[in-house]
Amino acid sequence: MRMTLPAVPTDVVANATLRRTHHAEIERGQRFEFGKNWARFLEVLTEERITEAERSLTQMLGDVRGMRVLDVGSGSGLFSLAARRLGATVRSFDYDPSSVGCTQELRRRYFPEDSDWRVEHGSVLDPTYLAGLGTFDVVYSWGVLHHTGAMWQAVENVLPLVARGGRLFIAIYNDQGVWSRRWTAIKRTYCSGTPGRWLVSGTVIPYWITRNLAADLVWRRNPLARYTEYKRRRGMSVVRDWHDWLGGFPFEVAKPEEVFYFLREHGFDVERMTTVGGRMGCNEFVARRLRSADRAG
Repeated sequence: MRMTLPAVPTDVVANATLRRTHHAEIERGQRFEFGKNWARFLEVLTEERITEAERSLTQMLGDVRGMRVLDVGSGSGLFSLAARRLGATVRSFDYDPSSVGCTQELRRRYFPEDSDWRVEHGSVLDPTYLAGLGTFDVVYSWGVLHHTGAMWQAVENVLPLVARGGRLFIAIYNDQGVWSRRWTAIKRTYCSGTPGRWLVSGTVIPYWITRNLAADLVWRRNPLARYTEYKRRRGMSVVRDWHDWLGGFPFEVAKPEEVFYFLREHGFDVERMTTVGGRMGCNEFVARRLRSADRAG
């Protein structure tokens, strides 16, 4: 008698494919292991850092209580946690399996067995996966879409996930021209293997520390203050952010006006925009999806 095996669920097959693809990209030096970096961040996660993350969300979005929030590229899971603690219903997904594990760990720690917080493995470049998500009052993707290898496609893919009248909150790396091209080469070197990672870390991080120390001494500031107060910037860790920046590959950038006009052309009204000027970092955008039309006039 022939035994009929049960069908393997589609999501299990899809997740296995994502894992293989992700692993192959790491092996080829085409992608930074964001999730392993975030796993180390969870070791130093404190209540103070979580509170700061909540504050930064509230500062940009106001009260999210009762809203449906989608965290695209949840990373450490910190901002999914912050949104859930602020009273939102949260759905989180990430392409990096270790990042999914980090987000699941925070859910286990703070909201075990919570039906109002779902954590999944998925890709923002997978239209089939995205089509099954529905729409949300807030779609949040901070510092993620420029790491997909197809930034503008990723931005376009998240727009239909925002409900009419809902808001999109994204952060995209600032285009510094020739310096952005240099950073691309540095990041590619970091991801090329252990020697490249040690070379970049051992060169750039001491340079940053020395440069900051010199500036603080010249201006008579406490040299330790910038590090002890760093967690007030979205509750993050300076060391983990150093490695996230140095290894963050794929890497794409955009001028703030490029993002602004792209969102307007796709039916969004940019309500808030915070830029870093000509410096290194992310420009932030909060845009509301218009109710009356698919495209802005």
